[in-house]
Amino acid sequence: MAVAETQQTGKLVRIAGPMIEADGMHGVQMGEILRVGKLGLMGEVIRIEGEKIFAQVFESTEGMYLGEAVEATGAPLSAELGPGLLAGTFDGIQRPLKTLQESSGDFIGRGITAVALDRNKQWAYTPVAQIGQQVVGGDTLGTVPETKVIEHKILVPPGVSGTIASIKAAGDYTVEEVIATLEDGTELKMYHKSPVKISRPVHKFLPPTEPFLTRQRVLDMLFPIAKGGSAIIPGGFGAGKTVVEQSMSKYSNAQIIVYVGCGERGNEMAEVLTEFPELVDPNTGESLMNRTILVVNTSNMPVAARDASVYTGMTLAEYYRDQGYDVALMADSTSRWAEALREISSRLEEMPGEEGYPTYLSERIAAFYERCGNAILCGSDATGDNPRKGSLTAVGAVSPPGGDFSEPVTQTSMQVSGALWALDSALAYRRHYPSLNWNKSYSLYFEGLKGWFDENAPAGWNDRRQQAATLLQRENELMDIVQLVGPDALQDAERLILEVARMIREIFLQQSAFSDNDAACQLDKCFGLLESILIYGEECEKVLAKEIPLTRITDLPLREQIARLKEEPNDGFTAVKDKVIENFKQALGALEAN
Repeated sequence: MAVAETQQTGKLVRIAGPMIEADGMHGVQMGEILRVGKLGLMGEVIRIEGEKIFAQVFESTEGMYLGEAVEATGAPLSAELGPGLLAGTFDGIQRPLKTLQESSGDFIGRGITAVALDRNKQWAYTPVAQIGQQVVGGDTLGTVPETKVIEHKILVPPGVSGTIASIKAAGDYTVEEVIATLEDGTELKMYHKSPVKISRPVHKFLPPTEPFLTRQRVLDMLFPIAKGGSAIIPGGFGAGKTVVEQSMSKYSNAQIIVYVGCGERGNEMAEVLTEFPELVDPNTGESLMNRTILVVNTSNMPVAARDASVYTGMTLAEYYRDQGYDVALMADSTSRWAEALREISSRLEEMPGEEGYPTYLSERIAAFYERCGNAILCGSDATGDNPRKGSLTAVGAVSPPGGDFSEPVTQTSMQVSGALWALDSALAYRRHYPSLNWNKSYSLYFEGLKGWFDENAPAGWNDRRQQAATLLQRENELMDIVQLVGPDALQDAERLILEVARMIREIFLQQSAFSDNDAACQLDKCFGLLESILIYGEECEKVLAKEIPLTRITDLPLREQIARLKEEPNDGFTAVKDKVIENFKQALGALEAN
């Protein structure tokens, strides 16, 4: 959006919670940022009627009065993108919370402004581009070691192109210093601004062919998603949505994590702010915050800031994707965002849709998830033999009232996301973690990922996955019979199906978030644990074929031996698993011989 030539100033004529109306604002654009009242509160234009504008204010409007000045800034809501974002904690409009605390204390005052990036800190810059080089948006000017594990690439902003006339030598510079100048006079710094509600461009989106590994067995084996894909996690109160997203933040194969707490309870966000800095990244041994950005917006903050927070988080994620990283965005929760849209829409007196949500709810949610993807990135090398690639994966938690998945936010999210990880409160109350309902969940990515699993996962991965899914489905059918006529109506072969399915549920699908050896599961261990259960079932079938009662088989302490495999470390698991399989084969063979 172009910057206005002159600032437009009007007056407040209406205040309705976070929504204000101002008159005398000729020339203001949709999405433009305003400064409202004596405190200079930030607001965003959301409707224009002649010289009247309607805006949502990102802070409380309490104490404001009609007639106060409203001033347009000429720019949309934008994020500052440059070194210094990682390990940062920001509010919904990208004000750093640490800076706000230093200036205002624990209770943030209204009207306080703060830049996202430290203007005084110097960064060790190393140039990559050269004088006389033609550059376009997305090209790398140089690099900065942002943290011990992440090298930050200083990018030419989208839409900028030209020939480099001068470029700084290696040295320490602040983000405000000009590091390169183009022949047309354009000055480039270590940072630039990007509108948060406009997706950053890519050269080309690619088909999803590589999995986003969560290290949660039920997800990686039964319902995987691809890098660049999207998934939603709906679940009722206490079902474990936040815990699942936090586990993925720690253990997934994403290189950068952007965690957005949108409208969550203050105690939950306080827990995130306390625990994340203490978490150790299992991949590097460093603090997990060294590759994490937190965007915090609690439920007691104005609803307009909720709307901004999801877009701010998405823009930060896109920026690191554009550097060539695999980025994961955790949004918790999109239902709170939708509730903010509903409240703003009602104050604008718009025609409501289903359950009072605005009629454009589906468009907003679809546009959000469509910013994900695995892509060839913009730059001079985009059409070459070895283009830069990056991915952005989004996982959105959904909080349906009463756990009702038929409500509009869940249904709309299901239509535009690629996977449904449906959490079940009944499983959560039984301490089954992750409390994912395997009968309701699905993934649309598995067909595209089969080739990767064939090449990189243990042999037989796809076959064993199908076998496990079939057993769980068969168990569900048999349980309907059991509830009608009781278990005595089943044959031993059918009871064996129930026994093996129970082992899959309780041993394989259930993990412990507090066990170092079970909280995260590598592919070899994931496959080996499932394989041991399925081989046990196959061996039991052979024994049943000899007319040996199932009760004699289940009396053997074989199930416990397999269950103990969960606590084996990932390293060396295969050898222990093979020994356990050999042991129960011998035990079943002895039973058959006797």
